[in-house]
Amino acid sequence: MNEKILIVEDNPRNMRLLEMALRAGGYTLLKSVDGEEALDMAIREQPDLIIMDIQLPKLNGLEVTR
Repeated sequence: MNEKILIVEDNPRNMRLLEMALRAGGYTLLKSVDGEEALDMAIREQPDLIIMDIQLPKLNGLEVTR
């Protein structure tokens, strides 16, 4: 089974870098660009790992993590 990783990042360059590195490892990637979407996706998809940016639109990364 492929592990699912949720990447929460609003900077397109950072998102692309993380995506390239993790796809090479064979992971299934979920992507979000804001805190509200990330929270919904984390609850719905139950990823194995979440890579969270701190400064995000709507809810920041610290609020989402709490």
